[in-house]
Amino acid sequence: KMENKVVEEKEVDMITLITPYKMGNFLLCYRVVLAPLIRQRSYGNIPQSHAILYYSQRTTKGGLLIGEATVISESGIGYKDVHGIWTKEQVEAWKPIVNAIHAKGGIFFFSQIWHAGRGSNKDFQPNEQDPVSCTDKLLIPQIRPDGLDDEHFTSPRRLTTNEIPQFVNEFRLAAKNAIEAGFDGVEIHKANGYLIDQFVKDQINDRNDKYGGS
Repeated sequence: KMENKVVEEKEVDMITLITPYKMGNFLLCYRVVLAPLIRQRSYGNIPQSHAILYYSQRTTKGGLLIGEATVISESGIGYKDVHGIWTKEQVEAWKPIVNAIHAKGGIFFFSQIWHAGRGSNKDFQPNEQDPVSCTDKLLIPQIRPDGLDDEHFTSPRRLTTNEIPQFVNEFRLAAKNAIEAGFDGVEIHKANGYLIDQFVKDQINDRNDKYGGS
């Protein structure tokens, strides 16, 4: 005869999306975050005033917004009309957008900084030069979110060991510019096959120097 065993379920505290969260120096009123969404409406890579309405419509007191991926330098452009933050003009264009969000009260606004690396082509590069990467392997096109597969990439130029610190510095300067523009913090885009991700992925990074994959 088998004895009946009663398994007591340990009570688990339920954490809801509207539970406050302490993130470093920031106290969020809830746990829903606006993720970065590239809209390609920054004509000439200059943030436009219509972004004030876009972000304001998604702003709630005590929340966190992460701005759309913002390019750190001219060589980092991978798409047409994306935000930039490497020039004084771009920094000044961001300020009224950030100020408008903060004016709604208790809102935290982060900038996501980004470099496309080999996820680009000559059309977006200064002087139609080859895009840069950790490798010289061509990026193979895949289906885009809109269902099309007509993206064309240019074979990248492999960065030299001495060039790489320049790009590290560009990220540093972009972060500094973001804070000058009034952002509360900075997120570094390291996913989706862009420049930093190219260095991290051992299927892509075929270097044999100190920046090589393993």
